[in-house]
Amino acid sequence: MEKSKVYFTDFRTKLGEGLPTKLKKLIKKADIGQIDMDNKFVAIKMHFGELGNLGFLRPNYAKAVADVVKELGGHPFLTDCNTLYPGSRKNALEHLECAWENGFTPLTVGCPVIIADGLKGTDDITVPVAGGEYIKEAKIGRAIMDADVFISLTHFKGHEMTGFGGAIKNIGMGCGSRAGKKDQHINGKPDISHEQCRGCKRCLRECANNGLVFDDVEKKMSINADNCVGCGRCLGACNFDAITFSNWAASKELNCRMAEYTKAVVDGRPCFHISLVIDVSPNCDCHSENDAPILPNLGMFASFDALALDQACVDACMSAAPLPNSQLSDNMSKNGFKDHHDHFTNSTPESEWRTCLAHAEKIGIGSREYELIVLK
Repeated sequence: MEKSKVYFTDFRTKLGEGLPTKLKKLIKKADIGQIDMDNKFVAIKMHFGELGNLGFLRPNYAKAVADVVKELGGHPFLTDCNTLYPGSRKNALEHLECAWENGFTPLTVGCPVIIADGLKGTDDITVPVAGGEYIKEAKIGRAIMDADVFISLTHFKGHEMTGFGGAIKNIGMGCGSRAGKKDQHINGKPDISHEQCRGCKRCLRECANNGLVFDDVEKKMSINADNCVGCGRCLGACNFDAITFSNWAASKELNCRMAEYTKAVVDGRPCFHISLVIDVSPNCDCHSENDAPILPNLGMFASFDALALDQACVDACMSAAPLPNSQLSDNMSKNGFKDHHDHFTNSTPESEWRTCLAHAEKIGIGSREYELIVLK
């Protein structure tokens, strides 16, 4: 199999040339222009950052990508799907307000901002997963699947479960609707807290399997475990965080499910992927805070192959020196420290990332073999 091309440039700039300009040059050199975007809808998938987090990508980078898409005749929009957990991005209204507060507005990024799975995270499309071993049909935000062209713009950082959050996580987990995220994270059925349930019956409208039972006396909803299929659609319908899931998937299975969701998103249409290894926080941007970076700012990467892109970013990170006064350096200075010769495992020993890349290659997302083309 031919090696995939991954293009790279560092964060050094010349006088009068800023980083957004350098990013534009990188993606043009990586030949994003070979994609026919003329009068096409182009989804740019990124993470807008949880409120309180300052490690997410700045809106300037999103605008640079949107500007190039418009130069090529496309109609770009920034997008993400609602979160599974309670927070500031669990429905489209809060999600948009969070994005705006973090600087992502049509004025700053030069294109609309759309929450792909709708108001409550229930507007999704069922997409077959070719070769899926864990997921046969993925639940993907409708606006993402309606787009003609898909671009991922990823903040490459550490992650407390998956070791790192790269392109595959941005696509697979990020493009899943609330029910889709449940598919990846959880093996099981929901629980309903009677203390938090308001008896509004909104969840009942979403259940197609008679998995919910309403008590007309107590005015509370309960789960009929015999009928419930664990689809997770009731979760998106509840405005009061009364519905939760237990039995979370282990990291290795989560990685495989995430890769299969990525396959559902990228199969059969033009795609392009960009990752910025900057502000490499030890945890996900879904946190309402961000710890000090564990590694230095390394550069910007671009490729048509999301798997090769993740592998190139991992390799660059493994070759970098840990930063002092970080979670990684603190762990490495502890008595009895066991060196895994892996910055992400050393930072979060309970995390695991290798199965994600191995499974992504197995199911045909791309290649872990790549040619790195360095641009100045």
